[in-house]
Amino acid sequence: MLLIAYCRPMPEFPHTIIVPDEAVGQRLDQFLTVKIPNISRVRARQLIEQSLVQVNNALAKPSLKLRGGERVTVVGPAQVPPLRAMPEEIPLEVVYEDEHLAVVNKPAGMMVHTGAGAADNARNRGTLVNAMLHRFGTLSEVGGELRPGIVHRLDKGTSGLIVVAKNDFAHRRLASQFASREVHKTYLALVHGRLEKEAGTITSAISRDAIRRTRMTTRRGEGRSAVSHWRVSERIDGAYGKFTLAEVKIETGRTHQIRVHMSSIGHPVVGDTLYGAPREIQKIEAAHRRTEANKESAKPGLSLARNFLHAAAIEFRHPVTNELLSFHSSLPPELLEFRNYLKELTKAATPSADRA
Repeated sequence: MLLIAYCRPMPEFPHTIIVPDEAVGQRLDQFLTVKIPNISRVRARQLIEQSLVQVNNALAKPSLKLRGGERVTVVGPAQVPPLRAMPEEIPLEVVYEDEHLAVVNKPAGMMVHTGAGAADNARNRGTLVNAMLHRFGTLSEVGGELRPGIVHRLDKGTSGLIVVAKNDFAHRRLASQFASREVHKTYLALVHGRLEKEAGTITSAISRDAIRRTRMTTRRGEGRSAVSHWRVSERIDGAYGKFTLAEVKIETGRTHQIRVHMSSIGHPVVGDTLYGAPREIQKIEAAHRRTEANKESAKPGLSLARNFLHAAAIEFRHPVTNELLSFHSSLPPELLEFRNYLKELTKAATPSADRA
């Protein structure tokens, strides 16, 4: 199977580029990612390693440093072996299962599926899809060979409930419910700061950040509509500052939706450094003692190795029987322990402290 890794516009072959002065000192593979639209560093290296790139009519290495004025020619597209998800024996917590679907409790740190640019022996391992193929054997094919059974997704750093389709009929019926906003999802998020109101709704549209492409943003004044409803479950005010545990229900399922929405109102999710949360949370008194004299005596801050975001509940109708199904998942041990540790050092908390 021949896959061409770039588009918009598609270059004709051979494709020749003269190295400009501003590219002096760049590596050859880096230069290609800039000059050929939508090509990744991995694809650029594949082109070079498959002897499809010539510099002044000679083959070169990916690490070649350019001097300016060279004639770089790409003689053809890279040949990339087709990828498909493979079964892999990985522990899996199945909350519900029948012949049409399953509900799985995904741990944080596990990707739902690999990306199209991943090599078969690299990122195409250890995913939820790999584990499900081993456990269930057959999944729906609507999403393609890399995403069998996947109707919706959770971020790698988010734990909790995810629905999986075992056949194409169930997949299409479930996908229709998601599209028409008939699926009800509830998350638990511990955020920095005190949410003063008891509840609120965020409706800011979400789009890809123009500079940092791994981030989403609400600041561009454009993008896809997104709706998140939050309600305070618990407030914590202790030695490490103020925090709020909130139940968040989303009507839409945009990339990073809860994370970017909470950050947009000044309350990033704990552990989410991509959207403004600190890597270490310092005790209040320690934050006021940042002098050279007491640096050595200052204790390290509190940190969380993942985002404090958990998909705690989901409700939808069975794609075949139309029965209303509802599932719940408690906070995983690492989040419960983190919250309890903060509570032990709490000066004051709301009466609803045990609702989560």
